[in-house]
Amino acid sequence: MIINLDYQSRTPIYEQIVLEVERYVALGILKPEEQIPPIREMATELGINPNTVKKAYSILENKGVIVTISTKGTYIAYDTGKIVEEKINSKINELKVIIEELKKLGLSEEEIIKEIK
Repeated sequence: MIINLDYQSRTPIYEQIVLEVERYVALGILKPEEQIPPIREMATELGINPNTVKKAYSILENKGVIVTISTKGTYIAYDTGKIVEEKINSKINELKVIIEELKKLGLSEEEIIKEIK
């Protein structure tokens, strides 16, 4: 699993890890019940503090994206459909905001659709 981090970004590193894992799950790159690297291994690969990875994993676990099984490892949750649905809804909401901004700038819905096509 390749996590791309932007050290110049204002987005915290742990949040970038969360977003990348969620993106991989949504794209089907990480599949349900697939094992992901342990905290220390991920931290070593990324060259960051293990506590940063631990925080990201904790958030992912609270969101239901991953499951940690004691002495066995960390896995992508069995039911990832909700994660994909949430990502889609999030992107749709972003589009709605952009469309509203374009309308305020004087474009009609027809003009917006035409430009998108």
